[in-house]
Amino acid sequence: MSLTLADLPEEHLLGQFIPLHYHFNMLQDASRMEPFREAIDRMVPVGGKVLELGGGTGVLSYFAAQRAAKVWCVERNPALVQAARQFLKHNRQGDRVEVIQADALDYVPPEPVDVVICEMLHVGLIREKQTQVLQAFKDNYRRVHGPRLPVFLPDASLLGFQLLQHDFCFSGYTAPVPSFQPPGPQVRSQVLSEPQAYSTIYYRHEIPTELGWDGQVECQSAGTLNAVGFLTNNFLAFLLQEQRAVQWMMNQLVLPLPEPLKVRAGDLVSVSFHYQAGCTLEALQQGLHVDRVAVSLPLRRAA
Repeated sequence: MSLTLADLPEEHLLGQFIPLHYHFNMLQDASRMEPFREAIDRMVPVGGKVLELGGGTGVLSYFAAQRAAKVWCVERNPALVQAARQFLKHNRQGDRVEVIQADALDYVPPEPVDVVICEMLHVGLIREKQTQVLQAFKDNYRRVHGPRLPVFLPDASLLGFQLLQHDFCFSGYTAPVPSFQPPGPQVRSQVLSEPQAYSTIYYRHEIPTELGWDGQVECQSAGTLNAVGFLTNNFLAFLLQEQRAVQWMMNQLVLPLPEPLKVRAGDLVSVSFHYQAGCTLEALQQGLHVDRVAVSLPLRRAA
C-alpha cells in the first residue's frame, strides 16, 4: 500500500515542523534578517511586551529583547525550544526572553502585549499556518484581554503571480520540478507577463482562508509559457512619517505547467487557481490551470 501526503503526520511535513538544521538557511539570509531587525527595532516600544508565535531559533525574539522588557517566544518543536533557550543564554538581553513550548494556535500571553511577531510564512501563504495561527490568536486574545489588539509584524502580505518561460534543463537532463529563486532578473527565467496581484492580507483585519484567481493575463513578450511564478511581498511595518514600508520580498516559487504553450506578445492567457491558505505545494500545483484564450478573428471582405 503506497502512502500519500495525506497519510503522513503533520509534523513530518516541512513547513509545519521545520528541523533545526534548516534554520541555518534562514539565519544567513540577510534579505530576511535585516528587514525584520529594522521593523522590530522601529515597532517595539522601549520597555514594552512582545509575543512571538512560532519562534524557531529565537532570533526575532532576540531582536525584540533589545528594546522590550519582556518577550514570550512560543515554539511547538521541542528540539527548537531547547536550541532557542541555549542560544539566548549566549546573546545580549537573552534573559528577557521566555521560551515556551506550546502550540501557537492555542497560546495566549499572561498579560497584554504591544507587538505580536509571527513569521510562519511561505510563498503564497502555502504550507505554513500564518493565517490560521493569527486568526486563532486574535480570537483567543480578545476573549482573555479585551478588544484592543497589539501591533502585528508583518502588518500585511501582498500575493501575486507572473507567467514565465523557465529553463528546467539541468546538465542536459530536463526535469520540470517546482523551484525557488530570488526576486529580480534570473538566468533561468524569462518573464512573459507583468505581475498580477491576487490577494492582499492585512493581519489586523479578518484573514481569508481561501485564496485564488480567475482571469486573463496579457503576454508582454513572445516565448514558451511553461511555468507560473508566485510572488509574495511582506510589509513588515509601515513607517508613515517616512512614507515608506519595511519590506521582505520572498523567493519566487516557480511551478511548471504540464503542457507548455507557445505565446506571442499580446496573446491573452486564462489563469485559474484556488487553494486553502496553508495547503501543500502539490495542492496549489494540481489546482493551477493555464490556457490560451481563443480569439475570433474578423472575416476579411472580398475585394
